[in-house]
Amino acid sequence: MKLRFLAPFVWMSTLALVPAVSAQAETLRCNGAITGEGESRLAVLYKCGEPLLKDSYCAPWVQSGTLQPVPGAYAAAAPCQPIEEWVYDRGPGNLMATVRFKSGVVQSILYGRGPQTPTP
Repeated sequence: MKLRFLAPFVWMSTLALVPAVSAQAETLRCNGAITGEGESRLAVLYKCGEPLLKDSYCAPWVQSGTLQPVPGAYAAAAPCQPIEEWVYDRGPGNLMATVRFKSGVVQSILYGRGPQTPTP
């Protein structure tokens, strides 16, 4: 009787040990073409046309795997990294898409009711 009671807990703890499946990158369908991570601004512009909104800013460089800024001696050569965000209104019944470019290449695509702010 005690074993039957423990079986669900053993099963759940086993599932917790199984590594999570990696999430797939988002894509954006425009005019019958698909664009996604790794594509250039030119490719996205060709496939999707002009966005509804554009924003660009310069984000500070951070050390890989941390949120710590790159030390000043190295940051002097390239003080920041160019980031652009383009917003596409995909029409009635569809969520808006925010395409984030880092150094001219699609880094992420997020969907929402308005412009989305990707996390670094």
